[in-house]
Amino acid sequence: MKIIDENKKQKDEHQFNRKSNKLITEKSPYLLQHAENPVDWYPWGEEAFGKAKMEDKPIFLSVGYSTCHWCHVMAHESFEDPTIAKLMNDVFVSIKVDREERPDIDKIYMTVCQIMTNSGGWPLTILMTPDKKPFFAGTYFPKDSRFGRIGLIDLINRVKDLWKSERKELLASSEKITLALQDINIESPGRSLEEKVLENAYSQLSMRFDEKRGGFGSAPKFPSPHNLLFLLRYWKRTEDKNALEIVECTLKAMRRGGIYDQIGFGFHRYSTDVNWLVPHFEKMLYDQALLALTYLEAYQATGNIEYGNTAKEIFTYVLRDMSSPEGGFFSAEDADSEGEEGKFYVWTKEEIENILEKEDAELIESIYNVKTNGNYLDEASREKTSKNILHLKVGLSELAKNLNPQEESFNNSIDSMRQKLFKSRETRIKPHQDDKILTDWNGLIIAALAKGGSVLNEQKYIEAAKKAVSFILKDLRRLNGRLLHRYREGTADIDAYLDDYSFLIWGLINLYEATFDTYYLKTAIDLTEDQINHFWDSFIGGFFFTAEDGEKLLTRQKEIYDGAIPSGNSVAMLNLLKLAQLTGNQDYEKKADYISRVFAENVRTSPVAHTFLLTAVDYAVGPNYSLVIAGDTGKQDTNNMLSEIKKNFLPNKSLIFRPTEEKSPEIDEFSNFVQYFDKFHGKATAYVCINKTCKAPTNDVKKALEYLSSKG
Repeated sequence: MKIIDENKKQKDEHQFNRKSNKLITEKSPYLLQHAENPVDWYPWGEEAFGKAKMEDKPIFLSVGYSTCHWCHVMAHESFEDPTIAKLMNDVFVSIKVDREERPDIDKIYMTVCQIMTNSGGWPLTILMTPDKKPFFAGTYFPKDSRFGRIGLIDLINRVKDLWKSERKELLASSEKITLALQDINIESPGRSLEEKVLENAYSQLSMRFDEKRGGFGSAPKFPSPHNLLFLLRYWKRTEDKNALEIVECTLKAMRRGGIYDQIGFGFHRYSTDVNWLVPHFEKMLYDQALLALTYLEAYQATGNIEYGNTAKEIFTYVLRDMSSPEGGFFSAEDADSEGEEGKFYVWTKEEIENILEKEDAELIESIYNVKTNGNYLDEASREKTSKNILHLKVGLSELAKNLNPQEESFNNSIDSMRQKLFKSRETRIKPHQDDKILTDWNGLIIAALAKGGSVLNEQKYIEAAKKAVSFILKDLRRLNGRLLHRYREGTADIDAYLDDYSFLIWGLINLYEATFDTYYLKTAIDLTEDQINHFWDSFIGGFFFTAEDGEKLLTRQKEIYDGAIPSGNSVAMLNLLKLAQLTGNQDYEKKADYISRVFAENVRTSPVAHTFLLTAVDYAVGPNYSLVIAGDTGKQDTNNMLSEIKKNFLPNKSLIFRPTEEKSPEIDEFSNFVQYFDKFHGKATAYVCINKTCKAPTNDVKKALEYLSSKG
């Protein structure tokens, strides 16, 4: 007890005499969270590496992000502890990196961790030489050793001894690890990916599908929107009903589960259990974007309004809680508030009954499965509390039909009760929000909002997408046209990565097809040319993650694995195929083919790890469709034709509108094959080409849709 009291005394003294470290001038919310640690943290940069060389010390590299739960735990447990801080300051030069700001650094050292430990995650802990070569890797470390797992105190002391007595062995190990890292990045291009790999991916996903609860595999369960986007295309290609059933079962289960915020909307990061009940409560912008896209496509494919409404609710959350005044979108919201994960989101029965009238409370408790003894385990004690994670057994529309013949009235009543709970919840202390704006994640939500505005005929989503694009092109772009990665508190910085270009181009293409404003198509083309000039591997093809003039790290990686977000190469391949059809520039199609070839063997080995890339392969294999609508802007026949086209699930089409009331419309400058497309018989006309073979022009939208559903 005396030791504990002494430690507490030291912590209290530190709090009183607290001073900032080198992170205090940074913009990253994650780095600023550690700016008053007693650890003498440095940001990544020459100052830190120069100090390590001068003082002959190894580097302690810690990588995380501001809404990472276990990053917070390790920080409170160790990095705020004066004893550990003194040890770290004596033995190391310590560097903090925000993985969302510097994904290039994170990707390299996460690969190192996976090579050395066969696992990875955040916080990521790397020990390395002053020339950035790693000799030890891990993730979270407790303060003290326990249950056979080395603690941070013992680890630091061990490394201190090894650096003095076995330096030669450590350096030799770091050289081997660096060579292994560089060997991983050597590609073996093969033949282009073909339809067979689509079949293999479908087979693997079918085997992993949880027929009872939806989703893939066991706990923890991730939403995996790439898998669902791929399966929707596979269903469209093959008419295999099972593929669509997998998608629908999963989308319904997620929307009804605790992974979905039933009161404030939006999806949490993942489910810790197989039933989608207990989430990791963090909310990420990219999850909202990719899941909104998935629900929108499911709505197009099935006509089920539940999916369209879910997309609307996701957008409600994003526009309400993640929008910046400038027009961009914030990155994430934490899982924790007041030191507890999920505290903001869970409810006791008593709380609900204090907010709602008795009958309303009983109805809400029945619908959302609220129990007196709760359904949420306290993470620290692993004991059940009286708190509830609200979730549904069936969809609200299904409930309405069962409980009330006047479905619309019932839904309005339930929504009124939900809003009362939401208003009450807003008085709670909210989780921390990471308010940095990232170009790549903003590109994803722009793509989703543009598609949402088009599919749902909601202009406000298109306006939000346009505002975000204007902000990025004004505030996250250099005078020479090159993109920047991060904006916060009026300052943009960090040269853009591949994902910034790929995702923003995707958003611009979707925005062009939603508005037919050629400014967005022109900007997509300009950024694609920049992307090719600065990221393309002219030796064997494919895009590097960093530009050719970026910081020189241990290796220059290419990413193809579709993880929480799709890889930049996967999205770039789809963009290139779309732009080839929109512009007629076949060089784009050739580069898409190179991407397919460069990563072909990796994809064939594990197709389910590359399902977003396979959406591009599905597009390339065909049939794919080029559609031009020629008609007078705003006329009823033109609007009717465009509206019908946008309702339908036609993933492998490009859509151009040529306004025939203009003598020389701007689209003629950017698309080299549309200048002769005009109205036929004086009416809006659809020109459909399938796999570069054109059908007869038609004024009949049903005929156009028939063409767009044919196989050739």
